[in-house]
Amino acid sequence: MIASKDHFPQLTPEEYFAWEEQQFERHEYIDGKVYAMSGGTIDHGNIAGNFLALLKAHLRGSGCRTLNSDCRVSIVGAAKYVYPDISVTCDDRDQTTTQYITYPCLIVEVLSPGTEAYDRGQKFKMYRRNPCLQEYVLVSVDGIEIELFRKTETGDWRIINYQKGDTMELTSVNFTCQIEQIYEDVVFNE
Repeated sequence: MIASKDHFPQLTPEEYFAWEEQQFERHEYIDGKVYAMSGGTIDHGNIAGNFLALLKAHLRGSGCRTLNSDCRVSIVGAAKYVYPDISVTCDDRDQTTTQYITYPCLIVEVLSPGTEAYDRGQKFKMYRRNPCLQEYVLVSVDGIEIELFRKTETGDWRIINYQKGDTMELTSVNFTCQIEQIYEDVVFNE
């Protein structure tokens, strides 16, 4: 996310949806203000695409929706709509929605220098408001490293770090893979 359009008037959620349909770029909506989304790199796109393809293939026929960065997530109990890189919902309440989902069990963000602090901080704080969210995944573009935040039975968040050679497990969607599969076709500079 980058700076808000300060000269832009406050919008209702309905005005935001109508306005954004006419825009060339995507915007997050936080309490009446819109924020332009920054573009990604080829590596960012490859990583997100690889991860999405693996999840989509795994969940095919399950009734879950696996969504890319074009799908908004509504923050429960707030006038906020954000774009994660990947979201998965298995909640019946999200099966017929067209503007956004509200009850994801899994959210994935591929980190970039411009959004890393936001993804780790304020965005994760917003996501944690959702009682259905079970796992939040942060994927590095600088090396083969993934951080998985998993909600415990007591509602706390436990962090699991994965590195090259590890097998990642996502219990929210009963998925495992070698971490290198997510980084297929990504070449890191020495």
